Amino acid sequence: MTEKNDFIVNDMTCGHCVGTVRQALEAALPGSEVSVDLATHRVSFTGDRRKGEEAIKDAGYTPEAAY
Repeated sequence: MTEKNDFIVNDMTCGHCVGTVRQALEAALPGSEVSVDLATHRVSFTGDRRKGEEAIKDAGYTPEAAY
């Protein structure tokens, strides 16, 4: 089973941000299941946690671990 990773991305504020974060994760982690909820600022994805976190940062956002 692939681990699910959750982050809070408070500087993700609009639909364009959601698309940018989703694209960054899909490019960094092909085949990953990506879920982005703008209302809660929660980003979830399967696959390598470190790679996903770096992809979010590289896209210009600030991921914080969500528990």
